[in-house]
Amino acid sequence: MATEAFEEIAETFEFLDDWEDRYRHVIDLGKAMEPLDDGLKTPTFKVEGCASQVWLVPQIEGGIFDFKGESDAMIVRGLIAVLHALYAGVPVRDLAAIDAKAELGRLGLNDHLSAQRSNGLRAMVERIRATAAAAA
Repeated sequence: MATEAFEEIAETFEFLDDWEDRYRHVIDLGKAMEPLDDGLKTPTFKVEGCASQVWLVPQIEGGIFDFKGESDAMIVRGLIAVLHALYAGVPVRDLAAIDAKAELGRLGLNDHLSAQRSNGLRAMVERIRATAAAAA
């Protein structure tokens, strides 16, 4: 059920044997994201449960989910980019069917993130799912 953009990330990860290279790739994904306007870095959009500062701004148009995001940590910004690839463009009614844990597990992220980063990633997924559920 993963999007084409997420499948591209998964394919790239298959070719990167070293975890340092995979981390660099995640960071590069984050660097490629458009920066979030400072005016959107408000408590409304801040994700609690993350060790770093994280903001997710949902954008739902015509029943299709999208979001913008930002973090003050490079690796977390990259994780936001990975989540964007997983969820952007998905109809809100179908978003709950995406098994984020399994999809991210395909990348091996579950085994290679610190407990704090894993908790933050889980908090971001929960925020995305709750936002889509409220919109559906």
